[in-house]
Amino acid sequence: MLVVEDDQFVRSALIRHLTEASHIVRSVGTALEALREVAHFSFDVVILDLGLPDLDGSEALKMLRGITDVPVIIATARDDESEIVRLLNDGADDYLTKPFSVEHLSARMAAVLRRSRATTGEAPPSRVIQVGGLSIDPLRRQAELDGSPLDLTRREFDLLTFLAGRPGVVVPRKELLAEVWQQSYGDDQTIDVHLSWLRRKLGETAARPRYLHTLRGVGVKLEPPTGHPEPQRGHQR
Repeated sequence: MLVVEDDQFVRSALIRHLTEASHIVRSVGTALEALREVAHFSFDVVILDLGLPDLDGSEALKMLRGITDVPVIIATARDDESEIVRLLNDGADDYLTKPFSVEHLSARMAAVLRRSRATTGEAPPSRVIQVGGLSIDPLRRQAELDGSPLDLTRREFDLLTFLAGRPGVVVPRKELLAEVWQQSYGDDQTIDVHLSWLRRKLGETAARPRYLHTLRGVGVKLEPPTGHPEPQRGHQR
């Protein structure tokens, strides 16, 4: 895991306790160092302080989300609800308000890792979901469009899998937030942004949809383009 914390006392305490809990820990004190770390190493989780000396943690979060989908837990002394909601919408997976215990942090980390490793969608993990030219393997977390691999972030894959597991069914945005983002509330813009990214990778636009269809005020559905075979729930390997 990566600890991004500029307070040397807090940083040393986190490193000591997390290492004692058998975690492999790397740590940095600035946002730019954090960006370099995630660009060169693979992490299971990032613990990100907001009060960094070179860049506010909220801006660092946006930059991290531009290059990685690693789960991020915000560690902050700020307790303003509107800011917390904004951080969650900007891509944070969870947050902790300082001061917090190492036991509390460990529990939050375990929950975030369970969510990030969970497979969404109704299809059993051993089955491949086929919708038109889309082929999605939840077990291997791989997706193809007309035989070509799709380069998807973790959240994009989860969203696509969830919708493909319900072909032709209009899924309310509230359900998407609850099942894909594990949030009981949030901004529709979060969903819109990820749908926009998905559409780009599927070779379509909101004005000219092929697979993803938005019903204003209702929700989103995924179905095969006209001319493709009817969607199937899955094929046994």
